[in-house]
Amino acid sequence: MPHGTPQRASPWRPRHPRVVTSAPEPTTMSLIDHDASTLSSLIHSREVSCREVMEAYLARIARVNPVYNAIVNPAAPEALLAQARSHDEELSRGRSRGWLHGIPQAIKDIADVAGFPTTKGCELLARNVPSRDNVMVARLRAAGCIVVGRTNTPELGLGSHTFNALFGATRNAWDPAVSAGGSSGGAAVCLAQRMLPVADGSDFMGSLRNPAGWNHVFGMRPTQGRVPLGPGPDVWVDQLGTEGPMARTVNDLGRLLATQAGHDARVPLSLQDPFAWEPNAEPTSVLRGLRIGWLGDLGGHLAMEDGVLDACQDALRQLEPAGALVESAALGTDPARLWECWLTWRRALVGPRLDPLIQLPQAREKIKPEALWEYEGSRGLSWTEFLRASQVRTRFFHHMQSLFERWDVLALPSAQVWPFPVGERWPRSVGGRAMDTYHRWMEVTIYATLAGLPAISVPAGFHATRGWPMGLQLVARHGADAFLLDVAAGYEAVRGDFLARRPLTVAAA
Repeated sequence: MPHGTPQRASPWRPRHPRVVTSAPEPTTMSLIDHDASTLSSLIHSREVSCREVMEAYLARIARVNPVYNAIVNPAAPEALLAQARSHDEELSRGRSRGWLHGIPQAIKDIADVAGFPTTKGCELLARNVPSRDNVMVARLRAAGCIVVGRTNTPELGLGSHTFNALFGATRNAWDPAVSAGGSSGGAAVCLAQRMLPVADGSDFMGSLRNPAGWNHVFGMRPTQGRVPLGPGPDVWVDQLGTEGPMARTVNDLGRLLATQAGHDARVPLSLQDPFAWEPNAEPTSVLRGLRIGWLGDLGGHLAMEDGVLDACQDALRQLEPAGALVESAALGTDPARLWECWLTWRRALVGPRLDPLIQLPQAREKIKPEALWEYEGSRGLSWTEFLRASQVRTRFFHHMQSLFERWDVLALPSAQVWPFPVGERWPRSVGGRAMDTYHRWMEVTIYATLAGLPAISVPAGFHATRGWPMGLQLVARHGADAFLLDVAAGYEAVRGDFLARRPLTVAAA
C-alpha cells in the first residue's frame, strides 16, 4: 500500500450548495473592491467609516460564503458592528491604531485568537478556545484590524486541499467544483471573492503558495524566523512552518508582512533585524538585468500535469521585454535525497504535535488517516536519523546560497497539478505517475521550506480550457524578503491587466 494512503473509509464528504446563481462581475467600484491600502486611506481620511466597511464585508460574506465555505466560526454581526463604531469613535478623537484600523480580518484556523475557537479543522478541538492571541495575531490587532472569524484549513493543517469533517470543504474561488488548495485555502478564497481585503496564512509545505496560485492572488512565505511563530511548546527545533501574508496586491503583501514581522523575545530564533518595505517609484526598474533561473520540473524529477510548465514559462516570458534574463537552471543536488530528508523532518515535527490528541477518547476514529500515517511514521524515528536529515538540510541551505551567486531569483511552479475535484482527498497520480504519499504532488514547494528561504507565489496563468488559475514561485536568497517583494512588484507592474482579472461570483440563492 502506498505511503499516506488512507487505511479506513473517511466520513468526510463534500457539502454541495443547495441552489446557486452566477452573477456577473461588478461594473462599479464598491468598498469590497478596494485593496487594503486604499481602504485604509479612505478610512483615515474619513471618506468612509469603519462601520460602512464592516457592513459591506458582512453583506458580501453572507452572500457568497455559504457557497465557498471559506470563513468558519464567524463572530456575531452585532458585536462586529459595535467594534466598528468604537473604531470610528477613536478616529474622531484623532487616534488611529495603525494602517489596519477598522479593517475586517479573519485569521486562519491554526493560529490562536483569544475568544475564538482554534479547531484546526479537527473535531477533537471543536471547543478549544484560547485565552490569548499568538504573536502574529496580537500584532494584527494592535495595528487595528477587527477579527470577524476564522478561515478554513485542512484538518490539523495537513495537506494542500482545504477540507475537514468539522466544517467541510472550501471551494475554489474560480470554480466551486474544484479544490481551493491549502492549507491556507480559506484565506485565498476570501481574498479572491472579496470577503476580505487582506489575509494571513501559514506555510509548511506550500500552504501560502499553493492556494494563492490556485486562486489568482499573492502569497508569501517569508524567510524562516522573519515572522515569529507561536510561541508554542517548542521554540528551538520546530523551524519548518512560518506564518505570512496573502493579498491581491504586492503593496498590501509587503505592508502586512511588515506588520507580522519582527523579533519576539519568546521566540528566540526569530530574526533580530527590523523589517520594512516601501514600493519603488519605478517598480519595473528591478527587472532590468534581473537574472532568473527557471528550475521547472527539475529535469523531469517532478511529475507535472500538462499545461502547468507552459503557464509558468509564459509568465516568465512577460518579464523579458522589461530586461529580465530568464534561463534554464539546474538544482544541482539530488532531489530524491532531499525528499527523504523532508519526510524525516516532517515526521519528526508533526508526530509530537499529534501525540496529545492521540491520547484523547475516540481519537483514532476522529483523526484523518493521513495524520495517523504521519504519527505512526514518527514513532520509530531515531535521533540519529533526524540528525542526519538535519545535516542534509544544512548542506542544502549552503548549496542554495551558492546558486544565488549566479541567479537573483529561482522560479518553479507553485503546484504540480491544476485544481482537482473538491470531492477527492488528493491526486493519486500526476502526469501518469503514481503519487506514493498524500502530499507528493506538492514536492515542488519543499525547496524553499527546507532552506528557510523567502518565496512568493504570483499568479501565472490559467488552464487552457477550464479557466483554473496556476501560480509561479519566485524564490530569493535567505533574508532577501524586501528584494523579493521588489521583484514581485515589478512583475505586477508588467502584468497589470492580467492580474486584474477576477472570478465570477457564485452566490447562495
